[in-house]
Amino acid sequence: MIEDMIEETKQKILIAEDDEDIVAVLEMYLANSGFETVAAYDGLEALNRIQKERFDLCLVDIMMPKMNGFDLIRRIREESQMPILVLSARKADSDKILGLNIGADDYIVKPFNPLEVTARIRAVMRRAQGRTHAAKILHVRDLKADLSEMCVYRDGQALPLTPTEFKILVMLMEQPDRVFTKEQIAASLNGTALDGDENTIMVHMSHLREKIEDEPKRPAYLITVRGLGYKLKGKA
Repeated sequence: MIEDMIEETKQKILIAEDDEDIVAVLEMYLANSGFETVAAYDGLEALNRIQKERFDLCLVDIMMPKMNGFDLIRRIREESQMPILVLSARKADSDKILGLNIGADDYIVKPFNPLEVTARIRAVMRRAQGRTHAAKILHVRDLKADLSEMCVYRDGQALPLTPTEFKILVMLMEQPDRVFTKEQIAASLNGTALDGDENTIMVHMSHLREKIEDEPKRPAYLITVRGLGYKLKGKA
């Protein structure tokens, strides 16, 4: 019975890596450190696993078949704030910066020391737990964002937000009355503002208003500041 309870509390790590030898080494060291591991040998398999199972952290290789690591990170960040640690032979600063900007929590260059990987995993998990405990609930007027549930409520009713809409609204709720430009909102989602993002942000804001506002054409929450961007009005 005690062994069963210990087994249930193991933290679960997804290893997205196409090199079987590297996977075997990581599985051995992580198992010895008390982690449960699941392997996916291409990016698409990793994404399918993530959509069906709960993981505490994902190790991501960049150069994988079917879906590369950068695209996998972007897809994960559309749905989850799960910690992500990159393990890659790509050591250019531009690759590291891109990985971190699109949502990775850490980046380790191959070849690596498995003991260092284990230590970095524990550090990333501690930081993620600290963020969760420090800012679990946000309140602005009658809006409540539960970051652990990834859900926003208005007057006690859950809003049917997409993951992208949730990210935008949480960013606005974290700093009510602050004006965010379309470029800033796009960069927070993609790691950098891209051509065409402004129109995409306008569409997301329109959908958010339809879900939040009593009168979407006369918004009382999501305010457009002409020539600048958007803000969440902090007081009625």
